[in-house]
Amino acid sequence: MGPRRDDGLHEIRSLFEPLQLADELRITEAAEDEVICEGIDAPDLTATALAALREHGWDAPPMRIEVQKRVPVAAGLGGGSADAAAVLRLARGEVEGLRSIAAGIGADVPSQLQPRPCLVAGAGEVIEPAPPPAAHGLALIPQPEGLSTAEVYAEADRLGSPRGESELEAIRRRLRDAVDEGGSPLEYREHLVNDLQGAAISLRPEIEVALSALLESGAEHAMVTGSGPTAFGLYPSAEAAAEAASALRDRFPNALATAPLPS
Repeated sequence: MGPRRDDGLHEIRSLFEPLQLADELRITEAAEDEVICEGIDAPDLTATALAALREHGWDAPPMRIEVQKRVPVAAGLGGGSADAAAVLRLARGEVEGLRSIAAGIGADVPSQLQPRPCLVAGAGEVIEPAPPPAAHGLALIPQPEGLSTAEVYAEADRLGSPRGESELEAIRRRLRDAVDEGGSPLEYREHLVNDLQGAAISLRPEIEVALSALLESGAEHAMVTGSGPTAFGLYPSAEAAAEAASALRDRFPNALATAPLPS
């Protein structure tokens, strides 16, 4: 994580990987635009994306969008950003500047306009496609309550100094070299570091228990995803991840398994 920019966001150098775990959006014609998102009381990014398209002149018929949440909310998994990007994709070829619109909605949204493995820079708006990785699986342990991204970044600022520009660039190059091989992330696990992990644990100490449980279940690497509080473990196969998630549910009922989205 780099320093806070003038716009209030932080510089990052990160690796994003789309997963098979995804929300379901059901779109039907309606008398007026309406977004219903299960489990979300306040307006969510899906509604924000639809409103942004209308503001930019999108004249598709009014629609009702029902979001069935499968990705845990406020879990550091980018579910809301992916939903917003899915709405923006409805206007592909009809509205110009979708990348700019996406960046205005949220830093993670631009990368989801075309879900694929990618390296991201800036605050998330600078996207560099990466080769598909070799097969692997993931087990996730979400927490009962989510974490505010802003609070986690604020805690990270409080806990320590951000990385300088030269260090961020060195990280980007190392990640680029690692993913260019097209192997499993387990082959370059030494580069898989989350600078927000310490802040997330500071706010939610129970995350450490989940990380230890993942390693005990056979994960070859475990860390916090995004701003947390979800912990995830990497396994050599989807089958191994599924077995681990099944065993973990005795202690963590919300544990689940997933795998990378096929390219």
